[in-house]
Amino acid sequence: MKLLFIRHAQSTGNQEKRMQGHGDYALSREGKQQAEKLARSLLAEGWHPSHVYSSPLKRTAQTTQILLDHFQTAPLPAAVSDLIDSAETTIDTTENASGSITVAYTDTLKEFQNGIFQGLTWAEAIHRYPDLCRELEASPDWIQIPGAETPQDARNRANQFIQTVFSRHQNGDQIWIVTHSWILQHLIAELMGCDRSWRLRANNTAIFEFWVDQSRWHRSDQNRFNTDLWQVRRFNDCRHLKN
Repeated sequence: MKLLFIRHAQSTGNQEKRMQGHGDYALSREGKQQAEKLARSLLAEGWHPSHVYSSPLKRTAQTTQILLDHFQTAPLPAAVSDLIDSAETTIDTTENASGSITVAYTDTLKEFQNGIFQGLTWAEAIHRYPDLCRELEASPDWIQIPGAETPQDARNRANQFIQTVFSRHQNGDQIWIVTHSWILQHLIAELMGCDRSWRLRANNTAIFEFWVDQSRWHRSDQNRFNTDLWQVRRFNDCRHLKN
């Protein structure tokens, strides 16, 4: 089973250095070009995704649509804007006209819910919440932001997503997971069985590719240490942006 994690392309919020959180920011002009480059690269590599999971936030849904436009002749079955407004927390699954690629939009892949900081630049946050920002700058320890989720919340939904993938899919499936940089760190930590989350650099449209033997995933014998079964093929790969 092949898993390809993809960070969304550059958004207008990225351009403005905003703490986007669950805010809906469209792709920038450069972001659309980035997604086009990634799509062409994956197509040239011979990828044939059988399933695609995506965050429903606009910057991610638009990235997903650009990628899929290169792999199917029919458009997505619903306008992206229709998917964004949903408050559902379950996975919403649709298929294209040919039925060849299943596309699922799920809230478990959304970015960090950053509470009162949503949509602000750091300068704006300092102006509005000077005491909190000084506290955050002074300590590396986790300090809860009012209205924000916790790291444990993130690990819980990352675990939920990874467990869903392994329960629904099998060897031979090629799965794309289009998401955001902060939750991506927790998703990869869950996949790799880490007892902590690690800071990972993830550029816009960066890809992280893993090959796993789903049929042996839950075994507890020495195959857990058999590196033929668990392969990290690419990590923060952005070579497509140079084309």
